[in-house]
Amino acid sequence: MMKVNETFKPKNILGPVDYVVFLFPGNKFTGQIAPELARLEKNGIIRVIDMVFVRRDKGEKLTIFEAKNLGGSASDAFCEFAKNASEWFSEGDIEAIAESLPENCSAGILLFENTWAVPFKEALMNAGFVLVDHMRVPADAINRAQQALADQEGV
Repeated sequence: MMKVNETFKPKNILGPVDYVVFLFPGNKFTGQIAPELARLEKNGIIRVIDMVFVRRDKGEKLTIFEAKNLGGSASDAFCEFAKNASEWFSEGDIEAIAESLPENCSAGILLFENTWAVPFKEALMNAGFVLVDHMRVPADAINRAQQALADQEGV
């Protein structure tokens, strides 16, 4: 464990890295989300690190696709991400995530860096900061808390 007065300076400064799993019931994945991901990358908000797609058909058969192997219009839509993505998810990671995938559903598994945070992180590092805690608060929790406050104010 680092002591409070020690400073760690990595060679490459990364923003926070997140992964998300998004489900498409009925295997209705079309690639429609690709333009928004491209916009986020182009504007320096995120960097896609890895992206994998999983499909479970009606017969429970599980198929795993890298973005470059999707086929059809979805493959075309994710072509740019496939060029730059690395294979960070192991087969075991993907299978563990896919275990809960319902029959006749597809899922995207996305690993991305929040590049918007890099300049702030650099400023913190230059100021000699020490990270004490970090946590992602789900948007649904914030929405419920805001609604509870609004309900209290209305009483």
